This record gives sequence, C-alpha cells and structure tokens, in this order.
Amino acid sequence: MPEDVEEALPRAVALSWGVAEHPQRGPKRELSIERIVDAAIDLADAEGLGAVSMSRIAGELGFTTMSLYRYVTSKDDVLALMQDAVCAIPIPADDELAGKGDDHHWRDGLRRWAMATIEVMREHPWFPDIPISGIPLMPNNLAVLDWGLREMRSLPLTDAEKMSTALLLSSYARAIGVVERDVTRSRQADGPPAYGEAFTRALAELVTPERFPDLAPLVATGAYADADGGEQDDFAFGLDRILDGIERYIGERGGAEPVAPEPLPQPIPRDKAVREAVKARREAESKLREARKREREAIERARR
Repeated sequence: MPEDVEEALPRAVALSWGVAEHPQRGPKRELSIERIVDAAIDLADAEGLGAVSMSRIAGELGFTTMSLYRYVTSKDDVLALMQDAVCAIPIPADDELAGKGDDHHWRDGLRRWAMATIEVMREHPWFPDIPISGIPLMPNNLAVLDWGLREMRSLPLTDAEKMSTALLLSSYARAIGVVERDVTRSRQADGPPAYGEAFTRALAELVTPERFPDLAPLVATGAYADADGGEQDDFAFGLDRILDGIERYIGERGGAEPVAPEPLPQPIPRDKAVREAVKARREAESKLREARKREREAIERARR
C-alpha cells in the first residue's frame, strides 16, 4: 500500500482497512487492535459508552494504559473502530435478488436494510452516542451502504438521488432506534412509570379538551401514552410512508430529469420585539396554568 494512501486517511480509518503501520514493539505482542476494540465493545455493552476509557480497556486486558497507545493514538480511534466493528452484520447475498419478477422487491430490500440499523442499536444501545463525523469511510460501514445501494440498483434514480434515499432511510431508522432505546431505559429507571392506566388517568386531568381539543381524545383513549404503539408498528408505518413517497416520485418522474428540491425557508429573524412577545406569552401561559391548578384545588376542597 503506497505511503501516501495511509497518510491521507485518518488513523482510525487506516487501522480499519489494515493499511496503517503496525507497531514494531509491543508487550510480548499479546495485545492487538482487535482485542482492544472487543474489550471496549464489551465495556460499552455492559455499562454504556461512558465506561469506555483507555485505562478501563487496559485494565480489562491486563495491560498498562500506555501499552494501548502502541496500537491506537487516542480514544477517538477506539470509538470509531468500535462503531465500524458492530456494523459487521450479515448482508444478503447478491443472488438473492436474482429471478424476482415483482417490481416492488426493492421496497422489501430497503425495508430490511433500514431494519438492520435498528437491530444494531438494539444489540449495542451505545451506538448512536458516538457522533457522526462525516461520510462512511470504514469497510463495514461501506459494506452496509453498498448493500443499500444494491437494493436500489433497478430504480431509475441518479447517483445523487440514491445517496439521498440512503441518507433519508438511515436517518429515519437511527432516529427511531434512539427513541426506542430511550423509552426502554426510562422504563427501567426508578420513579413513576410514564405509561399504564394510572398514568393515563393522571395525564387526562391535565390535557383537557378545552386547552388541547385534538390531543385530549388521544390521551383519553390511551393512544398518546402507549409507548408500544398497540397494534400499530410506528417504525413500519413511517418507513412504508417514506417508501410510498419514493415510489410515487419514481412513478411521476418517468424518464424525466430529476426535480430540484425547493430551498428550505429561512428562519424568521428573532428581533427584540419577537423575543419579548414570546417571553410574555410564556409568562401568561404559566399564570394560566397556576390559576387552573388553584381552581382544581378549590373544587377538590369543596367536594371534600
């Protein structure tokens, strides 16, 4: 591998591809990048990403902290390698698509591809806690992206449109995965549960039809606080609506050139008068809530 290739890549990326210069000296050569990454993943799975430190990793492996720096230059390298390592997921073989006559098989493929992101986050809840620093550059990440692009191989989309579609679906899956993880954590935490009949009744006392005319009926039926979605699979519903939009876009375009998206509207300038008006509204709403609370207390005392 030419030296300029290694020099052009971040250290963690070069390590992931196996093109980085390996240490010539080490503690009896018993340590390796793979062992360091595996130990870090085990720590994160058991205790969360906050438990991962160079000293903890070294302690788990029975080496000194400085020994690790013979292999990686920083904790950031370890985090990047962890993220890529857990993306080494089973990818369907290319010949699985062969012979499929259904024009909509691409939907099933993209649905399965998006679901793979959820599965990674279920197995490794710390995964989204590592910030996205740029486009995928590591081999396992790129293999997953290549799988998604393969599912769009038959679609009449430009390269840019395929990349935008991949970003849309992966971002949606990542967002759903974070919500699912956080809801699961909240249920495991101490304190009153934010679900169940008692919670729904308490919430219904606050969310009244007078103040929230469209939300109140959902609260009353329990649909609002149903974290499991009941019979409705929130992830599948949203994903299918996205795929509906992609399918409609393809159908309406036909062989025409792609339509340039409308520019996003610029935010309204927040001048002093606007800020003061917002502050006044919040203060008024706060006073209204306090007045309604006193009213409820007075009614309760009268009933007693």
